[in-house]
Amino acid sequence: MRILLAMSCCLALVAVCSAQAKPEKISKDEIAIREVVAKYVDARERIDPKATEALFTADADQLVSSGEWRKGREALVSGSMASSRSSSGTRTIKVESVRFVSKDVAIADGRYELTGQAGGATRSMWTTLVLKREGKTWRITAIRNMLPAAPASTR
Repeated sequence: MRILLAMSCCLALVAVCSAQAKPEKISKDEIAIREVVAKYVDARERIDPKATEALFTADADQLVSSGEWRKGREALVSGSMASSRSSSGTRTIKVESVRFVSKDVAIADGRYELTGQAGGATRSMWTTLVLKREGKTWRITAIRNMLPAAPASTR
């Protein structure tokens, strides 16, 4: 009887462990959102204003790490293209999480890096993109880029 109980416990433990090891299924919407972010990075790298513009809502805005606000799609695109032209290096955004606020609004958070700048420096930041579904298409409606700060001292 003890042997059967021990075997049952082992089998239950194996079942629980293997259930936890299965990767979560990524929804079609999350895949689409990650693709929009990848297209944004690609359009910035190619300095392609038309491709960049197509990814944003008309009322989109962006707060860049320098503190500049770009409000509206036109200002966002022209500012992004100017920034891409003036800074050397390669941009990457690694989306680490996507959270759905509603069925038509999502927040994508990720690491944003600009590597290969003059002097070989890498600029490491965080970015948050808010995306909104327009019809069947996901578009970026807000971007917040942040430079990590040193922790505040505790007294």
